[in-house]
Amino acid sequence: MYFERIYDTDLAHASYLIGCQATGEAVVVDPRRDIAIYQRTAQANGLRITAVTETHVHADYVSGTRELAAATGAALHVSGEGGPGWQYAFEAGQLHDGDTIALGNITLTAVHTPGHTPEHLSFLVTDGAFADEPGYLLSGDFVFCGDLGRPDLLDEAAGGKDTRFAGARQMFASLRDTFLALPDHVQVHPAHGAGSACGKALGAVPSTTVGYERLHAWWGTYLAANDEDGFITELLEGQPDAPAYFGRMKRQNLAGPPLLGERGPLHELAPQEVARDLAAAAVVFVDTRAQADVHAGTVAGALNLPATGALAGQAAWVIDPERETRPLVLLATGPEAAAGLRERLLRVGIDDVAGYTTTLEGLPTAVPQLVRVDELAGCGAALLLDVRAAGEHSAGNIPGSQQLHGGRVLWNLDRLPEDGTIVTYCQSGVRSSVVASALRRAGYDVAELEGSYAAWATAHPAGAEVVPGPEPAIP
Repeated sequence: MYFERIYDTDLAHASYLIGCQATGEAVVVDPRRDIAIYQRTAQANGLRITAVTETHVHADYVSGTRELAAATGAALHVSGEGGPGWQYAFEAGQLHDGDTIALGNITLTAVHTPGHTPEHLSFLVTDGAFADEPGYLLSGDFVFCGDLGRPDLLDEAAGGKDTRFAGARQMFASLRDTFLALPDHVQVHPAHGAGSACGKALGAVPSTTVGYERLHAWWGTYLAANDEDGFITELLEGQPDAPAYFGRMKRQNLAGPPLLGERGPLHELAPQEVARDLAAAAVVFVDTRAQADVHAGTVAGALNLPATGALAGQAAWVIDPERETRPLVLLATGPEAAAGLRERLLRVGIDDVAGYTTTLEGLPTAVPQLVRVDELAGCGAALLLDVRAAGEHSAGNIPGSQQLHGGRVLWNLDRLPEDGTIVTYCQSGVRSSVVASALRRAGYDVAELEGSYAAWATAHPAGAEVVPGPEPAIP
């Protein structure tokens, strides 16, 4: 059996290519939308992709399931579980609990594991060349390394109301009746790693086992004691903020993302072309440099999305393709870098990129406003905005600040002051720079706290230790 984990650090997302080397058939589970990596990997290992599937309707990235099936002619399979409201709108084979996908000696068996979402499937993998029982579980967003998929996401980002409690009860039952019924040696391979907002404490290791999770995961003692109420309380407590774009992802993935097909190379645009389009407000400029470089001068009205950071997710914080009709122009170091940036944007459904430029020469520039820590008290800010997660804010914050996660800011503009200066901060300044650039584009007077919370905490070590975070004032 060939088994390959393909990991995207932007979104902490894992997909899997599994093949039977005897017949050359392969399946891809939970693919991302820029599919070339699966085709290259299969070809390099003498495999052809004959089946594509996914564990559930994803919220944090645009699924590549349809795209890969269309490009390869592979059979397309999706969950048929979950009841009304959770049936995919595009044509595909439906998988129910116990259904199988066969690839020579390899068998994937679908197991309905609701909790994170109602339709969620996991896949037991049996390598028939060596054993007649499953040895692997592709757990999707059901069981992570050291954690579980959050059942509150439908409430937080998809318009649900109190679905978290039913989801938590389903999660308890799925663990008790399905996961813990498996032998301890079964390897568990989840769809996300550390940094994902699909759980609250995901481990950074790529895989685990049923036995290890049974003994050491936080939820094990609750299951051992059959304490459903205690389990639900702890599972729901302290879940991270869900970016607002998760709702769009759910809708798009359920309906079926638009097919991209073959895409030509991005064109390098001459500075005079970019300047003309900026003057006509016909494009959105994306400065992909680090915030320190941006703070020395950037294109007026540009969005700052550092290429070295979590560009895909942060792009979806500040670019809503359902509302933004103008194409993007990317600042990139060259054609390969530009192509890589476009692929990362495709993963969150930001498809309209007009081209790239390698220089700011000849473009209208501006210097973003900064406020030093020693100037903060006297700057007269109308709002000191902490764009970190609620948990970070609660662990310590600048007195007088209000918390609103960076992925929710543009969906809560009515909660911001219309007049006066907004001063933004995060931990190091990266997220603050992203959000501040978006607010400036939206017409707000915004300054960034130079050095962000790290600089403030250095200047106020006692305060950094003792200032507790109040309940976030902006939900």
